[in-house]
Amino acid sequence: MSITRKVTVLAAGLGLVTLSACGSSDGPDAGSGSGSGGAKTVTLVSHDSWAASKDVIADFEKSSGYKVRVLEDGEAGQAVNKAILTKDNPQGDVFFGVDNTLLSRALDNGLFQPYAAKGLDRIDERYRVDGDKHRVTPVDYGDICVNYDKAYFEREKLTPPQTLDDLVKPEYKNLLVTENAATSSPGLGFLLGTAARYGDQGWAEYWKKLKANGVKVVDGWEQAYNEEFSGSAGGKEAKGDRPLVVSYASSPPVEVIYAEPRPDTAPTGVATGTCFRQIEFAGLLANAENPEGGKALIDFLVGREFQEDMPLNMFVHPVNPDAKLPAEFTEFAPEVKDPATMAPAKIAEHRDQWVKSWTSLVLK
Repeated sequence: MSITRKVTVLAAGLGLVTLSACGSSDGPDAGSGSGSGGAKTVTLVSHDSWAASKDVIADFEKSSGYKVRVLEDGEAGQAVNKAILTKDNPQGDVFFGVDNTLLSRALDNGLFQPYAAKGLDRIDERYRVDGDKHRVTPVDYGDICVNYDKAYFEREKLTPPQTLDDLVKPEYKNLLVTENAATSSPGLGFLLGTAARYGDQGWAEYWKKLKANGVKVVDGWEQAYNEEFSGSAGGKEAKGDRPLVVSYASSPPVEVIYAEPRPDTAPTGVATGTCFRQIEFAGLLANAENPEGGKALIDFLVGREFQEDMPLNMFVHPVNPDAKLPAEFTEFAPEVKDPATMAPAKIAEHRDQWVKSWTSLVLK
């Protein structure tokens, strides 16, 4: 983790720590893979939570002969939309960070060209959702879950909620803050988790109960976690008063690792019965100027070195079965044994209508 941090402690998207672009090259060959004429440069386009250790990127550059340029393009949804708009003249060669909640939008718009990455056959089929078309390669997964402020619940002598059903109980009234499903990746994931749990019709009734129980909705993760949540480092500065927040199962390790002094236990917990599994993918962009460099980079992203580097940089789980998790990650991030899931085809069929209905129901 030898890169410069834009420290906000946590950040939106699956990767929870916001970091500066890693491995970017500023030398004479450091133009974009698209439009620069520099065949020795491969450009990765991603959301602004991309992170990797400088020495790990250096290893790829040394072994492949390509310089890596990273272009961070905002929150995940924003980055995907911009990539679609520029697909005929892409900003780079590889896009990383499209997840299963937005995947159909990218595929339906022809954002990627097929490529079967080396080692893809070793990745669990649960994550290889594009079948034999190979338009995207799974890179990591994580779980969107309600987090809770342990100190609040201890002080109030109240048992923290553990399931979605718990959140609508009177004792948790006015305690939860979540993100807008129309503007936020974790907000959308939480909505999809309720649809997976309560069905195509039942999710709306659940949200009526959640609204009646005082759920607060803000635009994005940054505001929800660092300003509204009472249990985060940012929340303490902002005097947030909501002890429940929609975040990630890997948020507690961040609160430990970056705290000064470092606590022995995480100050936040995870309601593991509220979780929705999110998978992130990388794809070779259609019309990429340097497709060979892009292929090499995708191979690297699913290789063991990068996969073992991810957990303490982007706070996500590797999909490579040979990658080992660091001790801090396994000690402070709870295991989510049965997260809600949903097939990308079903997300594609219902997402836009669900978000429209959710907006009318919850925000108006």
